[in-house]
Parts: sequence; structure tokens; C-alpha cells
Amino acid sequence: MQDVVSMVGANIFRALQTRNKDPLAFSDPEDDEPSLERAWPHLQIVYEFFLRFVVSNDVDPKIAKRFVDQNFMLKLLELFDSEDPRERDYLKTILHRIYGKFMALRSFIRRAIQHVFFKVIYESETHNGVGELLEILGSIINGFALPLKEEHKDFLIKALIPLHKVKSLASFYQQLSYCMAQYVEKDPRLAYDIITSMLRYWPVSITSKQVLFLNELEETLELTQPPEFHRMQDVLFRRLALCITCPHFQVAERTLFFWNTDYIVKLINANRQELFPIIIGALYKNSKQHWNSAVHGLTFNVLKLLMEADPQLFDECSAKHREDEEEEGRREQERARKWQVLQEMHDSKVKARPMNSAEDPHNTTPECPPKGSPCFAQVGKAA
Repeated sequence: MQDVVSMVGANIFRALQTRNKDPLAFSDPEDDEPSLERAWPHLQIVYEFFLRFVVSNDVDPKIAKRFVDQNFMLKLLELFDSEDPRERDYLKTILHRIYGKFMALRSFIRRAIQHVFFKVIYESETHNGVGELLEILGSIINGFALPLKEEHKDFLIKALIPLHKVKSLASFYQQLSYCMAQYVEKDPRLAYDIITSMLRYWPVSITSKQVLFLNELEETLELTQPPEFHRMQDVLFRRLALCITCPHFQVAERTLFFWNTDYIVKLINANRQELFPIIIGALYKNSKQHWNSAVHGLTFNVLKLLMEADPQLFDECSAKHREDEEEEGRREQERARKWQVLQEMHDSKVKARPMNSAEDPHNTTPECPPKGSPCFAQVGKAA
């Protein structure tokens, strides 16, 4: 066993190829061709051999753990940053098998993966193997016993949720979203932590990322229980109201699709006294100002749903919205009037004030001697 592990380490542990990219240059990670490993025909034989060694029934984990140790696992995890997807696929399978077979290494593997995520979140922003590591974690989370241990909740709060901040979220969004769903299915109360954290990390200026957030938000809301929904409904729907009025039609459209999900509509209607006033103003604004015809159609459909859910409350909210708009118009007129008064006062003062030599456009006499002249030197001595 020692010879096998030494041979595998001697062949696969190496400095990975890195491409020096200009951080300011625009590049789409999905369009970039991966840099394939030239030695792959040789490496594949080693990986296949090691995989068969790990899954073999003849390998006793109590003996093998002396050689497949923590140091070996750290080096193995470093290889996940390889640009070759074939290598990452083998690594994913091998690491998953090691996690299942070597019970003593499980806690260490989770902590090591956590440190990889910390590096991505707080240092490098890029890592090729985040998606594969999240795939392994999705399977691991699925096997967690209930009730969840505190260390598993800490892993979610400290390592998984902050991955939403990473610029390259699109490259591992599906796997991350699956992990979030697994956690909420295990403990629905965690929906509150996930959604409120996503609202804190909301990508205000990146519309493509907003659409990803909205997709995950809808999936999480479908698993959210009414008590958790009630705790975060105000801050959540203020954000959704901003998304409804977003000039980018995909963001507005994706938000309005929330009303296609029966469970979310049920949650909204159950808390309509608090939520209708927040949403109706944004919908009316869209109906008058949004440029996209598809968004217009969806907006009127949602308005119709709200009106059918509670006609009396809808009328009250509509009247309140009209009053707010009129009040806003009055405030705007008053503001414009005050500025006009200030402008007139300024103009009258300028006209009444006698023009000095510095302000006279026909005066060509300089106010102070030019630098380098004798007069300038005398002024300097006097000073």
C-alpha cells in the first residue's frame, strides 16, 4: 500500500499549469477553452489505477489510512484547480470514494474543502474546481443525520453562502444552488439565513447575476415554511419591488414569474396586509413607465391576481399609491420652486454688485506679476 500511494503521489502531484490573464480584460469563463494537460494519457492510467485501489474490497481502510493521510489529501485537493476537466472528474470520483471509505478522514476533508472556499471567497476569486467540490458536498449534505450538527450549520453560514459573492458564480451556480436546497430540505429554518444573506450580497449592478439570484430565491422560497417567511417578508419584498421596476427586462420578467408558483402566491396572500402595499406601487410604476411589452403583460397579470385575491385591500393600496404619487408631485414642485427662488436671488445679487477688475472681461491687466519676473521676486521677499 505504501508503494502504491508513493507511486501515485510521485506521478500526479505537480505544479499546475497557470495562464497569466489580464484581470482587467473581459473574458467569459464559459467561452474560454480549457488548457488541457499534455501528459494526460500517462496521468489517466495513474488515476484509473488509484481509483481501483481506493474502491477495492481488498484495501483495508484501517491500514490504508496510514498512507492516504491528511498530507496526501491536502495535495490531492490542490489538484482540483487543474484546468483539464478530465482530471477534475477523476479527482471528484476519487475524493468521493475516499470520503465514503475512510471514516477517520471525513471531518478533515470537510475542513480542507472549507479552506479552499475561503481562499476563493477572500483571496483568489477564481478556482477551476469549485463546481466539482460542490458536487461532492451535495452528496455529503444529503447524508447528514438529523438534527444537523452545529459544525454543519457553520459550514453553510461561513463557507457556502458567501460563495454567492464570487464574481465567477455562474460557473458553479447549479451545484451551489443544489447544496442550498439540500440544507433547507434537512432543516427548513435555514431558509431564513440563506435568503437574508443573499439579500445582503445582492448584485445591484450585474443583471445576469441578479437573474441567478432570483432563480435560487424562488427555489428556496418553495421550501420555506410560513414562520420563516413572515420573519423576512418585509426586506425580501422591498428587494423584489426594486427588481420588478428594473429597466433590464430579464430581471423584471424573472421577478414577475414568482406569481406563477402556487406556493409562493399562497405565502404572499397569507401576508397580503403587509406585502400588497410594497408591491402594488412597483407594479403601477411598471405599467406606466417600463419599455418592454412582455414585462407590461406580466405586470397587468400580476395586478389582476392581486385584485382577485382581495379587492378591498387592492383598492385601498391603489388609493394610497395615488395619494403618495400626488404628495411626491407636490414635494417635487415645492423643491423646484425653492430652487427657482434661490436662482433669482443669486441673479439679482450678481446684477446689483459692481464689477471689479478681475471680473471685467475687457480688463487685460494681470492681478499678480508672472512667475520669474523681477516683480515676482520682490513679492516673494516681502512675503
